[in-house]
Amino acid sequence: MHWRTSVMTTAKRLTFEQYLEWDDGTDKRYALVDGRLIELPPESEPNASLANFLFLQLASAGVPFRQIQPHSCELQVPVLQPGDPANRYPDLVILREEHLELTRRRLTVTFDMLPPYLVVEVVSPGERNRERDYGRKRRQYAARGIPEYWLLDLHEDAITVLQLDEGTYCNVGKFEGSAQIQSPKLAEMGIAVVLTAGQVLNAVK
Repeated sequence: MHWRTSVMTTAKRLTFEQYLEWDDGTDKRYALVDGRLIELPPESEPNASLANFLFLQLASAGVPFRQIQPHSCELQVPVLQPGDPANRYPDLVILREEHLELTRRRLTVTFDMLPPYLVVEVVSPGERNRERDYGRKRRQYAARGIPEYWLLDLHEDAITVLQLDEGTYCNVGKFEGSAQIQSPKLAEMGIAVVLTAGQVLNAVK
């Protein structure tokens, strides 16, 4: 996801709690960076379609459909270095069942809630975007305690699955072509996903 130029929408810098209460009367989404709001643009068609395809596959495999949230779920995340937003909108999130009640008013998983089970990002083209997905987001999601992180990379034609181990993500595998995606978290949940990297990535080719 690409960011637009920062839009100064408030006279003062906002805390995350103030941001949660802030309403400009629109459906726009914002990143909160150093207390300032940056408007986020709509998703690209391939990114949206890839997340939607994965949603369908996960729901068919038995993940409760309400717990699978493509694009719409916001996560409060730790700010680890200058320029990091205090919130992220992963391309797809698998929530815990308890999140359904906790997010009835707003689909935001805050620090006072347990982290979601799994997040997925579709890697956008360009070095800056790749560094964000493979670097900044990886560190923020690990610090948030999210057990598993998937990166769907159309440029490399591969899907990388990372598993949290003592606060750091470790590689489960980099899956390409006919290789079946392995997910420790989904297996732990009793979900058998029979899906290859090629099946996912070729959905938008």
